[in-house]
Amino acid sequence: MDLLLNALRVAGLIFLVLLVFNLMIVVHEWGHFLAARWRGLKVEKFYVWFGKPIWKKKINGVEYGLGSIPMGGFVALPQMAPMDAIEGKTEEGREVLPPITPLDKIIVAFAGPLFSFLLAVLFAVVVWKVGLTEHQIDTEKRIGYVAKGSPAERDGLKVGDEILTIDGNKIRGFRGLVESVTWYVVSSENDVINFKVNRPGVGEMTIPVKSEKPKQEGKTSWWTGIFTRPAFRQVGIGPVMTLKVEEFASDGEHTPAQEGGMKKGDILRTINGEKVLSNGVLGDILEKNVGKPMAVEVERDGKMVLLTITPRLPDQRPADFNLEQESIATLGVSVWDILGPEKKRFPSPLSQIKDAGRTIYDTLRKLSPTSKSDIGASHLSGFIGIANVYYNLLQDPNGWERVLWFSVVLNVNLALLNMLPFPVLDGGHIVMALYEWVRRKSINLRILEVVQTACVILLFGFMIFISFKDTGDVIGVGRKGDDVPAERVPSKFLAPEKRVAH
Repeated sequence: MDLLLNALRVAGLIFLVLLVFNLMIVVHEWGHFLAARWRGLKVEKFYVWFGKPIWKKKINGVEYGLGSIPMGGFVALPQMAPMDAIEGKTEEGREVLPPITPLDKIIVAFAGPLFSFLLAVLFAVVVWKVGLTEHQIDTEKRIGYVAKGSPAERDGLKVGDEILTIDGNKIRGFRGLVESVTWYVVSSENDVINFKVNRPGVGEMTIPVKSEKPKQEGKTSWWTGIFTRPAFRQVGIGPVMTLKVEEFASDGEHTPAQEGGMKKGDILRTINGEKVLSNGVLGDILEKNVGKPMAVEVERDGKMVLLTITPRLPDQRPADFNLEQESIATLGVSVWDILGPEKKRFPSPLSQIKDAGRTIYDTLRKLSPTSKSDIGASHLSGFIGIANVYYNLLQDPNGWERVLWFSVVLNVNLALLNMLPFPVLDGGHIVMALYEWVRRKSINLRILEVVQTACVILLFGFMIFISFKDTGDVIGVGRKGDDVPAERVPSKFLAPEKRVAH
């Protein structure tokens, strides 16, 4: 029964992901459709997704359908430009249609991005009204873990340091798409990254840290390379976390934590007098105390409780081909809630739109040939990656707030990227219409068809390429665990993550 309920839950989440994703596609294409109707253009098709139709129906001369390739949608407008490479050829011979003005083309092309932007504004207003739940870990600026042998340890960053700026850029916290430790580390264009920190009892100081990329252990197979993304530079730090017991590894009282009197809801504060500020610190303490009784202080219902717990090596580690099989000391807690206390904030629509625009601008800037950052085209995500983000967001109790917030980012992204002057995009149609307006003649149809087809092949090839990378993220190909949780791929930090085991 539990298996059935879990399957239904997963199916429901997938349905919601598809619903949200396709809503954005429909709204974007609806903009083109309404503008085309207004300007008197012939509309042949209105499709969500590309490829051979799974379903189609003709209504008032327009063929509506659902394609088989989940990579966007289209409105077939034969008077705009030859787009058969994407939209497919019509089964019936096309009637001879009157030419349309460059202004008509510009209005119709611009309407799609405009509707995407308006949908972003709508979502932003909703987020502003209902609020966005944030947890302590979302805005945490203090370092809670410095990995052994890491650049951060070598160059002097310490647990407890509060990060103020990175390379002169102010930060809001470790996590997030803008103004975060994660972003400024992975997008840095210099190996040496300057951290301005406030150290308790000392004051403010600037510490240069020479970042490093994780070393590749052994040889990887060719198929692993297809699914994995190039590593980002790291410095080896993680944020302060609140470790609250959510689940034990055993239903009975057979784990070290349960035997020592730990209960669900307990917040781990100290071990042998040492503050436990993160799961990384906890792991280091357990490693040094296997088989030794430890004085463990937990907060329970607002009161401090002292327990004696002896960590031990697990009898059996769950099989996982992505994880190195090694013995790790454990308390027997399978899930720690690391999110910390929560609070609501009500970001204005303007601030949300500005953050979304800045995210896109920063990403494109780091992707440029002149940039020296580690970020490249292989780090981008397509349908699978975006759907995975939505799926993870929806699993949180406050997931709909984050879904709406992320939809603001995604719709601004959809609007701006579609305005790029690439032949098959809306921006390309606008550029061609401006050329026609200025030169007072249209581009040669044969040349245009060849260019459009070539661009379609490049675009679909790139989408397939990043789909492999997205799939690798989902199934975990090549992943060796989150040794330094602050410096994973930025998209990971859109959704709260509770699952930390020790």
